[in-house]
Amino acid sequence: MVEPRPPAPTVKFVDEYCQLYQNLFPEVRSFEAFKYLHMGCVSDIKRKTLPEIAKIVGLDNHQSLHHFLTASPWDVQELRRQRLELILYILQGRPIILIIDETGDKKKGNTTDYVKRQYIGNLGKTDNGIVAVTAYAVLSGMTFPLIFEVYKPRERLQPGDKYLTKPEIAGIMIRKLRSMGFRFNLVLADSLYGESSKNFLSVLNELNLNFIVAIRSNHRAWGITDSKVKYSDWQRFKRVFSDLSSENRYIREIICGKKSDIRYWQITTDKEELPKNTTWYVMSKYPEITPREVGNFYGLRTWVEYGLKQSKNELGWADFRLTHYPQIEKWWEIVFSAYLLVSLHSEQLLKLPPQSESRFSSHPWWNQGNGWNSILNNLRLILQPFTLFNLIKPWLAVFTVPKLSEGFFQLQMIVNNLTCSIFQNFNIPYFYFSSA
Repeated sequence: MVEPRPPAPTVKFVDEYCQLYQNLFPEVRSFEAFKYLHMGCVSDIKRKTLPEIAKIVGLDNHQSLHHFLTASPWDVQELRRQRLELILYILQGRPIILIIDETGDKKKGNTTDYVKRQYIGNLGKTDNGIVAVTAYAVLSGMTFPLIFEVYKPRERLQPGDKYLTKPEIAGIMIRKLRSMGFRFNLVLADSLYGESSKNFLSVLNELNLNFIVAIRSNHRAWGITDSKVKYSDWQRFKRVFSDLSSENRYIREIICGKKSDIRYWQITTDKEELPKNTTWYVMSKYPEITPREVGNFYGLRTWVEYGLKQSKNELGWADFRLTHYPQIEKWWEIVFSAYLLVSLHSEQLLKLPPQSESRFSSHPWWNQGNGWNSILNNLRLILQPFTLFNLIKPWLAVFTVPKLSEGFFQLQMIVNNLTCSIFQNFNIPYFYFSSA
């Protein structure tokens, strides 16, 4: 029996992370494509199309990458399960803040599954596109993705599909995550979910989860209460942002009827004018929560949702050129996996040393911050010796420059040797994630 050849190495941090999933890809070429797509997502190419990814990873064409997404027999559900098990293993029982969001992307025509004229969050308006409900986690200010599910409009259902509203999809996702062992100390969501008492809030209440959700200014509680709506005095608080800057905001409680676990709040940047675009209505279920905590937790949701959209765009969430959802789902799962790869390099998740202590920090483009975008910037620098050589390599078929090849090879060796293992503080058994 002929032993299969070992997979071609790429860059140490990509190889190390992807090795955790190697059991899902019995074919060497499939596993190599899995690694190449992670490199493409993390890289700094603007559009993560398969032809562009093929160039930076040194492939002659993109056919093997296309085959991986459209015909290779790997199970996207298994990849998701193992990624979530990895997250659980790393969390070691630590609770997370769960953010439910939706993301939409414009798509032309109607050949792509589940595309319809609908509200597209990235555009802030109704247009032709595809929408997914997403669940993200926040731990000590660092975000990482959990799961997603495409929204299937009633008019675009396929045989075997069942129509579910977005709040129903979110409720199912939360149940799944809880059944796997995830612990939530708070759930945050926008008004689409905050106004869904039957399909979303009922799930949170059944699971006894704390939550802060946005609601509409004409929320039903104002109209059904037996007593007059009352307002507490305005309290000023400082909304603290991730970069430790702050901004004055104001919050007051809206008191409807008898005291309850459910409380209502109004938050604004200007308590005199109550500007429409910067005045928010919020509902909370969180014992003993203070007004300042409500304001900052709600602000966390809006800040994180903005950051998530930017991050997904950086990794190529909408850059697929596929029309069938099973293939799109594979692409999205790869993007989620690449997102986690970046997040795992944070101090928060794996208790790594600060990036400023890295041997690479003397690079003039190295970012000393500890946020997600700073980590992405630095990982892209580590990728450069590999990707830039692959872009230059076609010229070496025209003009022979031996010293150039040797120099790039030496630089890649130095970078790989100096790259520390992200799992240095965790003894992660590779077989742990291979059980069915």
